[in-house]
Amino acid sequence: MTEPVPSAVPGREALAAAMLDANLPTLVAVLFQLTGDPRWLADPYRPTRSRGMEDNDSGGFPPEVQEQIRAAAVEAVLDWAAGRPPAVPAPTGDDLVALMSLAVGEEVGAEYEPMTAADMGFRDEPPRRVDTDLRVVVIGAGVSGMLAAIKLREAGIEPVVLEKNLDVGGTWLENAYPGAGVDTPSHLYSYSFAPRQWSTHFGKRDEVLDYLRSVADAHDLRRTVRFGVEVASAHQHDQGWTVTTTAGEVLEADVVITAVGQLNRPKVPDLPGLAEFRGPLFHSARWPEDLDVTGKRVAVVGTGASAMQIVPAIAGRAGHVTVFQRSAQWAAPNDVYFSEVAEGARLLLAHVPFYRRWYRTRLSWNTGDRVHPALQVDPDWEHPERSVNAVNDGHRRVFTRYLQSELDGREDLLERALPDYPPFGKRMLLDNGWFAALRRDDVDLVTQPVAAVTATGLRAADGTEVEADVIVLCTGFETTRQLWPMDVRGRDGAVLADVWGPDDADAHLGITVAGFPNLFLTCGPGTVLGHGGSYITVAECQVRWIVDAITTMAERGYGTVEITPEAHADYAARHDAAHDAMIWTHPGMRNWYRNPAGRVVCAMPWRIVDYWRMTREVDWSELVVEPRRSRVHAPGHPTPGG
Repeated sequence: MTEPVPSAVPGREALAAAMLDANLPTLVAVLFQLTGDPRWLADPYRPTRSRGMEDNDSGGFPPEVQEQIRAAAVEAVLDWAAGRPPAVPAPTGDDLVALMSLAVGEEVGAEYEPMTAADMGFRDEPPRRVDTDLRVVVIGAGVSGMLAAIKLREAGIEPVVLEKNLDVGGTWLENAYPGAGVDTPSHLYSYSFAPRQWSTHFGKRDEVLDYLRSVADAHDLRRTVRFGVEVASAHQHDQGWTVTTTAGEVLEADVVITAVGQLNRPKVPDLPGLAEFRGPLFHSARWPEDLDVTGKRVAVVGTGASAMQIVPAIAGRAGHVTVFQRSAQWAAPNDVYFSEVAEGARLLLAHVPFYRRWYRTRLSWNTGDRVHPALQVDPDWEHPERSVNAVNDGHRRVFTRYLQSELDGREDLLERALPDYPPFGKRMLLDNGWFAALRRDDVDLVTQPVAAVTATGLRAADGTEVEADVIVLCTGFETTRQLWPMDVRGRDGAVLADVWGPDDADAHLGITVAGFPNLFLTCGPGTVLGHGGSYITVAECQVRWIVDAITTMAERGYGTVEITPEAHADYAARHDAAHDAMIWTHPGMRNWYRNPAGRVVCAMPWRIVDYWRMTREVDWSELVVEPRRSRVHAPGHPTPGG
């Protein structure tokens, strides 16, 4: 992790001015590390708990205490810059847990210590390196594929990365619709080893893509990636894999890692008349680069995350926007969603030791596992039709009050926009101007499903005709058809699509499948975060486990590693049992996490800290291995680059 340099710390006046933009709970933790003074661990310097996902910059401190913290921080940072070493440079164990609890304003369990110590760099974990000729093919150069390539190369393994697009970035390269951006705080939607000075608290698409490109440049990844190469099939044979591209090129590999994501293949509804519409009609992930909606009538089908970003971005520029809503969405406020990161805060992130680490740790807690207990079903709860437990019902009241305040005076909209299912039943969205856009005179909300496309627009199920110049399908992705449309075959020719069925995938840890040796998945079944947090954290867990497996293969001379059917089945059973007790199986709504039979296929039931522990290292008692034999190439199949 990049650390501040003492010689770069600005002068007293600039530092004091920057402290006005400080997150004070973060600053208190920094003060203790720099000074070791125990008074910073006690009242009146213990911050309050954040409400919801807010940053709680003031920490709930009265003005005089805020001034004391800022003044003391200026002195401590200047002393450090002058050569005084931090009193507590790397807190671990109970000390770290206590400091975490202080920083977030509530009790944090001891189980978070190992994960936090690693993420903050307080426990040194140098990468293992091996000398091997193992051939690894990574499919995809988005968030996970880039990460896999970086960590494999750190381990001494040079992979071949195949990417169907012409640049890195994956989802962030492909989704260029107006308003596209993250709903995870920018400083958390970052690799743990590659911080960035983000311009906004919630990064928009162009900055996220620029970040990924900059990481690729910093690690010289483009020499590892073959762009414009799409994989058609991957077939296991002997102790390796044959990978065939859509252009007919064949590559041989010992190991295959898929990094194709779940939000990659657009789902287009089979509506009558799709081919009849006279204007532009496209999925949100395929927004035309040259499209100008100024003055045009735009119909948006869907009210999920992409629609909630697109509509506020085009309302007022388009002539008229009509939104077709299948189900209403909960949307939470955030006090910094629209805000740029203040200049002072950027200075502190760049120049104050430990500040960035603690700021990120607080974000991780406030937007991640903190909410997980509230998503467990209380079988004795008396209002299961509207919530799953008392805390979840409290969330409902808070979000309902917010929605009512945003739509005050518009009872017609309130009736249509208020969800009738529990909060978090679908991934919680952040209000980026959605409710304000719905109030506009040039925006209509239609709650009838679309029945057909006409030459001039859309026809609703009740027969209402809506004329449009542009139709945008915000209809999601083929999330339950994992790895589709690739043809993946394992031992004895077993077809993965047949093993899984059309929409019922599962994998041990979401990473590996019995009968498919040396095949590792990222963003596999059951690994999407439904309760919050950053997917990049999950990707780092998965890649760490995968690299551990591959380096151990090389060290021990294994030719294949494969999860046992028993371990795979046990994990799947525990995964399903956990979901049976969680909100996403609630019968009152549909979501993209579960398949038509009601089984949750995409979302993770575990806390992030639980999954971090599960993937910390490979449990070799759950795997069956074969010693490595001499390579046997399938006839006519070259190795990568051959």
